[in-house]
Parts: sequence; C-alpha cells; structure tokens
Amino acid sequence: MKALGHSPHPATFNGTVSALRNVNSDIAFWGDLAFNGNYDGFRIIRAGSDPEELNWTHCNGDQGDIVVWGDILVRAWNSPAPADDPATPIQENRFCDGQPVPVGFEGMHVFDISDISNPELVGEVELSARPEADMPGCGSHTLTLVPDLENDRVLVYNATSGGNNALPEGMRDCDWLDIIEVPLGDPGAASHLHREPLEGGHAAHDNGVILGDVNKLAVASGHMSNVFDISNPADPEPLFTIEEEGVCNTGGPLCNGNWHSAAFTWDGEVVIMGWEPGGGAAPECESTDPAVKKSAFFYDADTGEKLGQWTLPRPQDGTPPENCTIHNYNVVPKSDGNYALVVGNYQAGTWVVDFTNPAKPRTVAWSDPPPLPQVMSPTGTMVNELGGAWSSYFYNGRIYESEITKGLNVFRNGWAAASAIKLSHLNPQTQEFSLP
Repeated sequence: MKALGHSPHPATFNGTVSALRNVNSDIAFWGDLAFNGNYDGFRIIRAGSDPEELNWTHCNGDQGDIVVWGDILVRAWNSPAPADDPATPIQENRFCDGQPVPVGFEGMHVFDISDISNPELVGEVELSARPEADMPGCGSHTLTLVPDLENDRVLVYNATSGGNNALPEGMRDCDWLDIIEVPLGDPGAASHLHREPLEGGHAAHDNGVILGDVNKLAVASGHMSNVFDISNPADPEPLFTIEEEGVCNTGGPLCNGNWHSAAFTWDGEVVIMGWEPGGGAAPECESTDPAVKKSAFFYDADTGEKLGQWTLPRPQDGTPPENCTIHNYNVVPKSDGNYALVVGNYQAGTWVVDFTNPAKPRTVAWSDPPPLPQVMSPTGTMVNELGGAWSSYFYNGRIYESEITKGLNVFRNGWAAASAIKLSHLNPQTQEFSLP
C-alpha cells in the first residue's frame, strides 16, 4: 500500500480517565467529506490524499459510532452518562454539543450537519434503564443506516452496548436489535420504532446490510450471528444463523469474545464475518494464537455454508504486546467481479485481501505499524497502550484508516482500486445497491 496523507488527532486510550478520552473510532463518508467518530463527538474532515480537519463537535459519551445521511448525522452514546466526578469538571463529563446529558443516559444523538462548521444537536433517542427513557434498553454501541425514502425517513439498526442488569429479568441479555426511525423532514423527532429479537441469547455488536436485489441483514452477535430478509426494512424476517467452531463467549482464554462485524460481497453471494476475542484489548494475533482468533470467515449468504477463511499471515509478537483482532472492514465495489476486502485489525494495521475464490483467499497488501509504547495510567502505573486501526474502509479510490491514537490515515492500493465504482456517499456497514 502507498501512504498518501494523514489528518492528525493524537490521543491516548489508557493514559487518561475515560471521561477525557478522545480516541478515534468509526468512519462514514458523504461526498468529499469523511466523518470520523470519536469518544468525544466526531470530526468532519475534507477527504482525499491531503485530508483536512474542518470541525470537531464535542459529545463526550464513548464509542462515537456514526452514520450520515445528507444533512443528518446520528451518533451512538455507548455507556451510561456518569455521575458528577469531583476530580473532573462536569463540562468534560456529560455534555453533548454544549447541552447537559442526564446521569445514566444511553442511546443516540441526532445532529443537523447542514453547516459543517457548526453542527447542531437537534434530538436524541434514549435507550437506557432510566424511567424517563424513550424505550427501556441497553444503550447504543454501533449503528447501521438503512434508507427508506418511500416513507421519507431513514432507519437506524442499533446494536446495544451489551447486557444491562438494571433491566427487569428477561431483558438483561439485551438480545435484540433496536430499529430507530429518523424522519428526513424532522430529524429531531427520531424515535424507537421496533425491537427485533435475536437468536442466541446475546446482544448484537455490529450489523451489515445489503439492499438492491438482495435485501439482507447480517447481525454479528455472541457466538451466533443472525441473518435476516429485510425486504421490509422496518420488520426483518429471520432466515438462518451462523456459528463457527472456536468463536465463543463462554469465558476463559479460548472463549472470551463475540462475533463483531458483518459485511456482504456486492453481488450478495457471500457474507463476511469477523469476531473479537479479548474484546479488542488483548493481543490475540500472536504466533501462538490459533487461526480462529485472527481470521475473517466467508459464508454462503443464502445458506450459511462455510466457504473459507483468511487468516492474518503476519504474527503480532511485538513488545509490548499489541492488541489485535479482525475488527472493522468493507468490501470494495468492483465491477470486474473480483472480491476485495479492506480490513482494519487494531495494531496489526490495515490489510487488503483478494477473496474472489473464498476457499483460497490471497493477501494483496498491508500496512503494519510497530507496537505502541507503554503509557502512564491515571493511577501512575505503566500499562500497555491500546490503539491501532479501529476501522479501515475503501472509498472512491482510497483506503481510509481510523487510527485510534493518531488520527485518520489515507492509503492507496492499485489492485483494490482497479475497476472500483465511484460512490456519492458511503456508510460502510450499508451497501445501498447490489451488483450483478
């Protein structure tokens, strides 16, 4: 891969208290703008080979997953807003775009981004155990947008923040998908529309959607991923589930993670699944780790039959240990029939994979940086820093990498870019059309 540019945003994950983290998370694109999620809000960046930060809107609830549609941005607030901390000014603790956030709030915030120099918070959907919540729930971890223009709205498939013991018994596993409606004419009136149960007894983590002639949703959740027909996007219909030997969440060193991400090939023939052993904090790509811990898996999107897997070929045996799993990725929309996967893997960096034959995937290119140095924790202890490529996505000839502690990196790979279709916008978890 060829490095093209960088939008700096230095940060630390373990070197500061959680209320002050401003690390980089997920990415969405609209025209020539990249929206880089952040544990403190989101940045708006002029995309391209020389990316330029245009705005940083503050909203200090962690994760910061984002989706964009025109002048609307929706952002996930992942964990309960904290009570006042005498050691930390309240304005750093629980404010969003200058507005106070109630203690215990979890859910999502809706922004008007028509003025990119000054986005405005216009609404929220609360999904928490607080009595005042719009819908009792388990927060908002990741978002997937589905346009429903016939009904003058977009839908947001919300994957929860995980279990919530503050909820009544029977709801604490949070094993469902929340569907949120955002009216295009009045985005501030966003509201909870429908709750879709999941098979497997575990919360969802991320969701991949393909529309066009396919209309499917793949939900990465626990040890059992759920695939749905979304011909009616407001009311998904279950099709089948996917399990993989060794992908498990029963605890212990071999079963300490969940299915994490899902995507489709642009013809809708293959679903790509990745999981996150160690929760993203552990060094799970070392030479001593089994292949199942450092692989992307390919399945038939009609039946769930396994077609193959790609295993990270370069061991991450750095010192200090490097947090690493297969994390966030997308498939390049190529018109030549080839399947190209661009995948971010924390401290293993960004990789490009040719899986045109899913049974025999081929590594094409990579950018694998050296291990991050240790940092001083807020308690005065030297600890291993967490960082690396949170998300790596192909968009209009370039590969964009959200590097947790460094900012937005831009690369190019000629094979990935060859015959790639130019898009007007991209929420990477949403493939708005299908190719023949």
